[in-house]
Amino acid sequence: MYDLNIVIVNYKTRDDVEICLSSVFRDLANSDLNVVVHLMDNSENVDGVKNMLADKFPQVVYIDNGGNIGFGASQNIGLKKEQARYYLVLNPDVEFIEGENVLEEKIKYMEENPEVGIAAPKTYNADGTVQLSCSRNFNFFDQVARRVKLDERSKHFRKKIDRYLMRDFDHNETVDVDWLIGSFLFIRPEVFRDIGYFDDRYFMYFEDCDLCRRAWEAGHKVRYVHHLGIKHKHKRDSAEANALSSIFTNRVTRIHLKSWLKYFIKWGLKRKHFGK
Repeated sequence: MYDLNIVIVNYKTRDDVEICLSSVFRDLANSDLNVVVHLMDNSENVDGVKNMLADKFPQVVYIDNGGNIGFGASQNIGLKKEQARYYLVLNPDVEFIEGENVLEEKIKYMEENPEVGIAAPKTYNADGTVQLSCSRNFNFFDQVARRVKLDERSKHFRKKIDRYLMRDFDHNETVDVDWLIGSFLFIRPEVFRDIGYFDDRYFMYFEDCDLCRRAWEAGHKVRYVHHLGIKHKHKRDSAEANALSSIFTNRVTRIHLKSWLKYFIKWGLKRKHFGK
C-alpha cells in the first residue's frame, strides 16, 4: 500500500502541471514516503501533457479520460486507482513552497490528529498575499449577493460575505472550518469509506463544499492547518464584471450556476456551521 495517492486533474494546463509536479517531487526529494501520482487528463492530450510527462516525469501515472468528464468524476477515478494511507486532491496550479516538506509534515499532522478527516495548509496567492482558502457554509442568499456583487454596493452584504469567506479570520492559527477549497485536500481513507467520493453530479464547482459537509456529517473534522504553506494561482473563471450577462456569454459561469443550484437542491437554503 502507498503512503499517499496524489491525484491531479488536467484540462489544458500543461505548463501548470509541469511546475506543480516539479514542486511535488522537490518536496519528496529527501523523503522515504511511498507515493503514487495520477495525472487525470480531461483534455485528450491536446496540450501535449502526456509527452511532457513521458519526458520529465515518467513515474507519474497518466490516464486519458477521453474528454472532459468533470472535476469530481475525474478525481474519483484516480482516487480509486490505488489504495493508500492518505489521499491528496491537488490542482495543477498549485506549487509547493521549497523547504516546507509539506507532504511529510501533513502526514505527520494527520497521524497525530486522528479526528481530522480532511485538512489543508495555508495558501498564498502568486503575489504572496494570503488566499481565502477556507470558508464558512453559506445560504442561498449569500451566494446570490456575491454573484451580483452586492458586497460592492452595501456594507450589510459586504459584512455577510466577508463572514462566509472568513475575511474576519487572520489565517494565522489552526482551526476547524466548514469547508476548504479543492485546490489541496489531504484526505483520510476513512472519509471515503464512510461517505463515498466526490458527488460527480457537480461537473465543476461546489464538489469541495459538498465533500467537506458530508465529512462533517459523518463525524470527520475539516481543518485548516496554518503552519504549512503552498502557492495557488487561483482565479475565478466564473466571475465577470457584469455577473448577470455572463450567464449568456460565459460557459464557466453557467457550469457554476448549475452546480450552485444542485448544491442547494441537495442541502436546502439554510446554512449549517461546523467549524470556526
